[in-house]
Amino acid sequence: MIKIDLRLFVTLAKYLPKNSGSFEIPEQTTVEMLILDLGIPLELVKLIFVNGKRQDRNYPLKHNDRLGLFPPVGGG
Repeated sequence: MIKIDLRLFVTLAKYLPKNSGSFEIPEQTTVEMLILDLGIPLELVKLIFVNGKRQDRNYPLKHNDRLGLFPPVGGG
């Protein structure tokens, strides 16, 4: 098992598990696998940042990664 710092923003915040600051996941877990495990519909996740850099859903998470997930952003 590895630990990550998980942050879900705006409308995704309702999916945030307890202990998200030190969230344990199995090694070799990708961002997409984690999104599905949390019960988040894939179409709700638009932006993925790992350690402040944009990544895609196939990124394999590593110990101490900081993961931020954002929904589509609207504006006017």
